[in-house]
Amino acid sequence: MAPSSEEAGLHKRPHSRQASRVMVASPQPDLRPPRRPRALPRLAVALEAGVRGRLLRRYKRFFADIERDDGTRLTVHCPNPGSMKGLIRAGAAVRCSTSDAPHRKLRHTLEMVRSGRIWVGLHTLRANRIAARLLEAGALPAFREYSHVRPEVATGERTRLDFELRADGVSKPAYIEVKSVTLAEGARARFPDSITLRGRKHLEELTRLRRKGSRAALLFVVQRADCHSVEPADDIDPAYGKALRAAVAAGVEVWAVGTRVTARQIVLERALPVRL
Repeated sequence: MAPSSEEAGLHKRPHSRQASRVMVASPQPDLRPPRRPRALPRLAVALEAGVRGRLLRRYKRFFADIERDDGTRLTVHCPNPGSMKGLIRAGAAVRCSTSDAPHRKLRHTLEMVRSGRIWVGLHTLRANRIAARLLEAGALPAFREYSHVRPEVATGERTRLDFELRADGVSKPAYIEVKSVTLAEGARARFPDSITLRGRKHLEELTRLRRKGSRAALLFVVQRADCHSVEPADDIDPAYGKALRAAVAAGVEVWAVGTRVTARQIVLERALPVRL
């Protein structure tokens, strides 16, 4: 049987001056979100959004009609259940991915929409893939100590969170819930873009886990490159803003990262401050 971390001496205080200097050179992770945008390692999630067109309409939450450059019309899957406020307008340039999987009813998925000079990513699951890439690479210093990343974990009755993180020698796991952000006002990314009961439930679950002794965090992934901070959209869902501040007061951490969306990839660029 392998020795425990205590038996192996991993938790013993160093006795030599040389060992003491080594410990000083390895600072604890900074648990404070940045006060201004801060560069992160440039990680990317591959994407193939080769179908170009113009948006005609979005309807029934998960459907959209587009017109391709050659004039043909397609009904595509819309992978975002939110309102996509400020983005969904007739005539907006869009890009879609294609899948020939036999179980799919629609071959194409709406991936992004043009807003000014940038593309805004609409696919909520892409935010989770960016988060997984970020955590697995140890690119966010506050979570670098966790070497085991497990997605989609059940934490309570009918409640799942996006990630559970574990570190060797650390008894309690950390939990992270990811939120994809597309709404912006000027250079401020805002969440949510519509009333979200599910989002409040996730905050309550994170708070419960934090009170039991685990680290718990919310991670906003901003799928647009023109924002310098993130804030709750109190005018859209004041109850969510209130719940977010209550969670932070209870010890839940809130982090945000900004990405750049292109037709071929989503690139992680910066850690962003969260303004509460």
